[in-house]
Amino acid sequence: MAAIVLTDVSVTINSVALSGKATNVVITYEKEAVEVTAFGDNSRNFVGGLGNMTCDVTLNQDFAASSVEATIFPLVGTTTTVEFKPTSSAVGAENPSYTITGAYLASHTPINGAVGELSTTELSFQGGTLTKATS
Repeated sequence: MAAIVLTDVSVTINSVALSGKATNVVITYEKEAVEVTAFGDNSRNFVGGLGNMTCDVTLNQDFAASSVEATIFPLVGTTTTVEFKPTSSAVGAENPSYTITGAYLASHTPINGAVGELSTTELSFQGGTLTKATS
């Protein structure tokens, strides 16, 4: 597989396409390591436990109707669905979609920046169920 440079990531939050405002996306999918080591074992043994999702997204702030602020502000303290693809092309083996249902958003920074800087908002979604689709 060839290396990929992210220039066209598809970002959808709560069914609203925000790709044109997104500047950074990090999805972390992990399973807790549950130790199952028993007497007689010569090394520690583990099995996968509960899964955990975190998804960090940076968006350029926009207060226009149906844009960043209108989409994100009401989601604080609730769960929603977020979806990402490496490119805006159709879903396929080389462009999988990652959908997180039940992603919880604890906070939002409606105004973030210093004098002369671009205003951004940094979001961190937690939990939920991750589904990867390739067709």
